[in-house]
Amino acid sequence: MYDPFLASPLDLIYGAITGFIFGFLLQKGGVTRYQVILGQFLMKDFTVAKVMLTAIIVGAAGIYGMLAIGVDIALDIKNAQIIGNIVGGLIFGVGMVLLGYCPGTALAAMGDGSRHAIFGVAGGLVGAAIYAEAYPFMQARVLGVADYGRITIDSAAGFSPWWIIVVMIVIAAVGFYLLEMWERGGRAAATG
Repeated sequence: MYDPFLASPLDLIYGAITGFIFGFLLQKGGVTRYQVILGQFLMKDFTVAKVMLTAIIVGAAGIYGMLAIGVDIALDIKNAQIIGNIVGGLIFGVGMVLLGYCPGTALAAMGDGSRHAIFGVAGGLVGAAIYAEAYPFMQARVLGVADYGRITIDSAAGFSPWWIIVVMIVIAAVGFYLLEMWERGGRAAATG
């Protein structure tokens, strides 16, 4: 028998398969190399932005597509805690700049053989433990400030989520085109 604290064995298998596919795609996309992450911060290589925007759109379309055909998916929408998001984003950004990876790409980089990613993952685990200890303070003083509850863009705007996805696709297409032009201009200037 399995511990009810864990997901069912089938859910764990689905999660493992999804994780392997995601890690493979991260590696093939090149975002398991810190040079690519560094290039994003230096505004020279937009691979990370393109991979992330593609993942967001595919994920949104996949989730809402499955909901549309009747697949039972429990969406766990978190509260829009503005101050908490700003503080967390700043900490996340500093960690990403220092390490050269985000948490997901650090794990994939470990799988790709990167030894220095091990220290980033270990630091992330230590940071998570510190946050767990500081959570009561954070809940009382930070997370409750500017908390707008569980909202989504489509529910706040009163639109179907498909309209938001279509807008995201258009923005991504235009953005990808502009990023390609920016990158080509930078490469031409570097070689010319």
